[in-house]
Amino acid sequence: MKKNQLDALDIRIVNELTVDARIPFITLAKKLNASNTLIHQRIKKLKASGILKNATYDLDPWELGFETSAYTQIILRDSIHHRRVEETLSLIPEVVECVNIAGRYALLVHIYAKNNRHLRDIIYEKIQSIEGVEGTNTTMAFETAFKRNIPLSIEPDF
Repeated sequence: MKKNQLDALDIRIVNELTVDARIPFITLAKKLNASNTLIHQRIKKLKASGILKNATYDLDPWELGFETSAYTQIILRDSIHHRRVEETLSLIPEVVECVNIAGRYALLVHIYAKNNRHLRDIIYEKIQSIEGVEGTNTTMAFETAFKRNIPLSIEPDF
């Protein structure tokens, strides 16, 4: 399978799996009017290519007692600290995502905390104390209106 090239069946498979990653192959095959073997082979190729990753459940932070969600931008003293800061951030359980960004800030992390005091402690004691972090800027999130995967369609690329 060539990188980023999906045929109509691949797209239909991926669209179904993003709704229910635990759907049995036989059920998916019937739904897509394909053989169980073909579905199995295609999913195996989609996994091997890296398109499909980790069939997981989404946890509800609110139901688990994490009432505060925030996005924190991080300024680095020097770009030489970049990878080490990322590695250290990955050790902080409340940091659920870390992305590299352009501009004054080098990193953007998504944090879930039990409350505002917990968030303050994470930022001051765990993030700002990392060697190479010069400063932070935090934006509180009230709620996630929606979250989704990238769109796939069988429409031609333009």
